[in-house]
Amino acid sequence: MNETETIHRNDIWLSQIFEAKSVLSGGVVRRKVADVERKVGRLRLELEVRKRGFHLIRCGSQFVILCDTGELSVVC
Repeated sequence: MNETETIHRNDIWLSQIFEAKSVLSGGVVRRKVADVERKVGRLRLELEVRKRGFHLIRCGSQFVILCDTGELSVVC
């Protein structure tokens, strides 16, 4: 597999995150930090989340994407 094929596969991987049913219903998606860094990089994920107006949280070894554009308030 050449570098172009790898980049294309990684773009597909990222697109699939935002096509999940939970995204479409304003739910939550989580992915391992290591997987994100290996596939597309943290910055790329952050840019995609910002583009959609969603919220991105890192908790331990997980990235949590809150697929809602509403105000975010951390309770505890």
